[in-house]
Amino acid sequence: MKALVIFSGGQDSTTCLHWALSPLFNDFKEVEAISFNYGQKHSVELEQAIKICDSLNITLHIIDISFLNNIVESALTSNGDVNKLNDKGLPSSFVPNRNQIFITMAHSLAQKINATHLITGVCQTDYSGYPDCRESFVKAIEWTTNLGSDADIDILTPLMYLTKAETFELAMTMGAEAYRSVIEDSHTCYNGDRTTLHDWGYGCGDCPACELRSKGFTEFKYLMSNTDQI
Repeated sequence: MKALVIFSGGQDSTTCLHWALSPLFNDFKEVEAISFNYGQKHSVELEQAIKICDSLNITLHIIDISFLNNIVESALTSNGDVNKLNDKGLPSSFVPNRNQIFITMAHSLAQKINATHLITGVCQTDYSGYPDCRESFVKAIEWTTNLGSDADIDILTPLMYLTKAETFELAMTMGAEAYRSVIEDSHTCYNGDRTTLHDWGYGCGDCPACELRSKGFTEFKYLMSNTDQI
């Protein structure tokens, strides 16, 4: 079996990359990763993705879809306020059809490199309200892309029902290196701030991504408070 991880360099996808590599959870013979340049303001995540894959000796395919910035309205690709809601009541950081494009293009690459599984870190438990992070969306696009390609590629979502606290716990379960990588190497902050290392990772501490990550880590510490693992 061979896995292709949709990899942003963020907390969730970094956890998924280590999950794909972990003999505790999988027996993939090969693992590769795919990242996308879609004109995101926090492009430092791509730099971190490269560093993480280099450290793990993972082949990383970087796909330029920066044209997306020209056809969507999102605070992640423009100068909008990431703390506000858009006209549909969704977070202004939502990038329309982003995950659909990511999965479709990753599915194409999976066919080229003979990958049997796609892995993505989408989650509908602790998330920002993005509709393309829901399990119903993933199941629909898995069926559609396989139908349109006469393929049989499974899409795995190991974090779908985990809280952010449980995601930190999963990283810890996979060992010290996976946990360190998630804390120190992954990047989530929408403002691209890597000047301050908090106990939960690098970030500005104020944007929605940092607040969600910080809150999850606080809950994680509480859950682990009766152990000596933190």
